[in-house]
Amino acid sequence: MPRSNSKPVEMIARLGYGARGIVYGLVGGLALLAAIGSGGQTGGSRSALQTLLSQPLGQFWLVLIALGLFGFCTWRVVEALTDADHRGSDMKGWGVRIAHFISGAVYAGLGVSALRLALGQGSGGGEDQAAQDWTAWLMSKPFGLWLVGLIGLAVAATGLGFAWKAWRGDVAARLSLPADKRRWVTSLGRMGFAARGIVFVIIGGFLMLAALHSSSSEVHGLGGALQTLQQQPYGRVLLALTAIGLFAFGLFGLVQARYRHIDAPDIDDAKAAVAQMGH
Repeated sequence: MPRSNSKPVEMIARLGYGARGIVYGLVGGLALLAAIGSGGQTGGSRSALQTLLSQPLGQFWLVLIALGLFGFCTWRVVEALTDADHRGSDMKGWGVRIAHFISGAVYAGLGVSALRLALGQGSGGGEDQAAQDWTAWLMSKPFGLWLVGLIGLAVAATGLGFAWKAWRGDVAARLSLPADKRRWVTSLGRMGFAARGIVFVIIGGFLMLAALHSSSSEVHGLGGALQTLQQQPYGRVLLALTAIGLFAFGLFGLVQARYRHIDAPDIDDAKAAVAQMGH
């Protein structure tokens, strides 16, 4: 039974899934163009967003995407704090909820970057630099190298989880799909999770190498993962396949925006949960 005042939270979540889908679609599309030698780039999310600036109404679209990403951040935090997806309170449930909370922080940062780009206050680069800066900061703390290594292990494990979901999982489990759409949406989801699995494993590997060598300069984000694929034997093929998967995940995100089952809490309950976190 829907809650009386849950519609605003649900709308925020749907806008968020759509914005995330657009970002992945941009990254995948540009990386595919780079793989086939038709321009494009493999610079990651922030530089992909920068390409919108040169398009008609580019600043307008960037502001909309930024708002959507803030919405996705809000939904991830609410999801984590209220267990809106009914993940449970066992170790696995808490693990997913913590991952959602971290995901919210990441997308908040990307939303800030998109907004700064729209306002002409920053460049689209710096994705790797930002990752290297926080890694260097963490390494300077007690047990910092161990923490960076453990984070890398967790990111790589997440990537393996995505790969498993692509192979055996029900990627459409939380979607309320018409029967005639389920097959092709499932294919999109499998391709998308497989590509995300590849890049997460590579990013996790960067972090573990940084910890092993005590060097934050070895850390790279999504763009660095794509460039690493491009530099391998048959790199263009590997990059093209991964790019197609990322683009597929972008389309899957748009499907999620429309069809995902969202058991949103009342907006007052969501506000209370977020406020409680701040105390």
